[in-house]
Amino acid sequence: MVTAVILLRVARDRIGGIAEALADMEGVSEVFSVSGRYDLVAIARVGSNDDLAELVTGRMLKIEGIQDTETMLAFRAYSRHDLEGMFAIGFGE
Repeated sequence: MVTAVILLRVARDRIGGIAEALADMEGVSEVFSVSGRYDLVAIARVGSNDDLAELVTGRMLKIEGIQDTETMLAFRAYSRHDLEGMFAIGFGE
């Protein structure tokens, strides 16, 4: 499984529509509107790097109003849930 964080700059008047279109795409698990240099952040979870390439360059960039993207591959996931699980195994008991 390949997980990627995709940062998007989009036309300001199309943020909501683009966010909905992205959220409906296969391979996109979450879309957030954000503050800062980017307008939207999409989390993609796909089977392979080829699937990611198709998602970003084949499907996302065909959506009118997406001006620029930056894609970051996730190497390892860390979450509060994972950390709690580590500490629950005999630590502090």
